[in-house]
Amino acid sequence: MRSLWISWFLCLLFHTDLGLMPLFHGLSPAIESHVPPQRLPLVFWAMLLYFLVPLAANLINSYAASSQDSAPASAAGWRRWRWFHLGLGLVYTLTNVAHLWVDIVIPDSRADQVLLMGVMVLIGLLINRESWRWCHCR
Repeated sequence: MRSLWISWFLCLLFHTDLGLMPLFHGLSPAIESHVPPQRLPLVFWAMLLYFLVPLAANLINSYAASSQDSAPASAAGWRRWRWFHLGLGLVYTLTNVAHLWVDIVIPDSRADQVLLMGVMVLIGLLINRESWRWCHCR
């Protein structure tokens, strides 16, 4: 599951990087914003949080896996985390599906961004499947 989160996170970073790629070719990556400038700090903090939560989930999964390897009896202590992790994966999948939908319906969307969002949704579904299986193992 850690590999899936790392793959998803790399796609997220590449999605952002790909969105900025026009800058390197003298084009503007700007899209029309409907957010008042005074609210932009809130948007930036929300984006930072959106980036950091999967990173934290991956770190916690690493601790959970190493804890279970060293002391199988401690696996029960991680049961709540497993269910929370499943919910977290579902939330991220839903936000990615919404983002994919928006990328598809906007008239000037880029096919590379749509494809990358599709990959992120697919990885998210795999994370959800593995999380579901993880919740049901002993």
